[in-house]
Amino acid sequence: MDTLPYAPLFGTLALALLWSALFTAVDAARLQLNGALRAGEDGHPVLPAQALVLCASLGKLLVLGLACLMGQRQSGEHGFWLAGLAATLALLVFAEYLPRRLARRNPQAFVSLGASLLKVPLALLQPLACLLDGAAKLMLRPFRAQPTAVALHTQDADDFDEDEPHEAPRLGLLDGLQSLDKITVNDILVPRNEVDGINLDEPIERIIEQLIVSRHTRLPVYHNDINQVEAILNTKLISHLLPKAELTLEALHSACYEPYFVPESTPLQMQLLNFHKQQRRLGVVVDEYGEVLGIVTLEDILEEIVGEFEDEQSLENPHVHPQPDGTFVIDGTASLREINRTLSWHLPCDGGPKTLNGLVTEALESIPESAVCLKIGRYRLEILETEDNCASKVLVWTVTR
Repeated sequence: MDTLPYAPLFGTLALALLWSALFTAVDAARLQLNGALRAGEDGHPVLPAQALVLCASLGKLLVLGLACLMGQRQSGEHGFWLAGLAATLALLVFAEYLPRRLARRNPQAFVSLGASLLKVPLALLQPLACLLDGAAKLMLRPFRAQPTAVALHTQDADDFDEDEPHEAPRLGLLDGLQSLDKITVNDILVPRNEVDGINLDEPIERIIEQLIVSRHTRLPVYHNDINQVEAILNTKLISHLLPKAELTLEALHSACYEPYFVPESTPLQMQLLNFHKQQRRLGVVVDEYGEVLGIVTLEDILEEIVGEFEDEQSLENPHVHPQPDGTFVIDGTASLREINRTLSWHLPCDGGPKTLNGLVTEALESIPESAVCLKIGRYRLEILETEDNCASKVLVWTVTR
């Protein structure tokens, strides 16, 4: 080795650095697409995590060893340590941070690369990786520890255990956070026809009755039509006046504050920041002409991140009615996202209709009529009732293939 020319050593070192960078990038891409990869969905190949880490580690060790060898040949002990330090810095930049950043930009491409170009070395080293993983488990067993693999990076630790019980909620939370900039308030708003608001043109007795049965702490206040929203009522400030019907219009107005209007195209990520900046919890969503489309609340956005809150009001979806035969009668006004969240379905809801009636109308390309059946993906829909040129009741069920 001492008589070997420097050119082959430098070439081998460069190839080892490239080898390590490739496997690190593929591993980072696998983590980025971890939810789909774990479930084997969307055609993504399943890559062996242990073999990826082993291949990347072998490349790094080879780079470090060759660098130290060449440094020692050139300058003795000082060259050994200087070359080792330089190789460590190069590995951090070119075999860690850079490939991981590139993988996050286009994880699909790197996963495909790993499944094709790197398939052979992964298959060859997989038995050794499993053997080392098993040895690590045996060594840790006396300490009553329960990790499933020893990883080079802390974020990889959970990915070696395919049965991690808390992994699914964590991945769902990450997916919710990543989708905030792709979803707008128009996708999750409560439509205007479902908004519970206070009409100031009604008698005060009727308003009191409405407030007593209302489940909400903030309600829009308007005159005659919701397009004329004047304020937002904080019902907690007047709740003590309701039992004895002591509420007056003056007291009601004193518990109101200025409405906060939100453009329909605002991304949820931006709206979450706006709610925090404005210290608001409810916004009135308007279109480009100033027409009120509905309302959006802070709770609606949080539900997109972490899923439906399991409180007394959300244990059952009032728009979804299960049937004994396994089918569901669903209101046409029900939000597609709400249906998907309640039933764990995947009805199309991105960039198209927001409600079940809208989906039916788009599929039929005409005004819905009763006794019409249609197929959307693996879902079958039968229109049971129509009202005002809309599908008001739809029978929906899934067909297993």
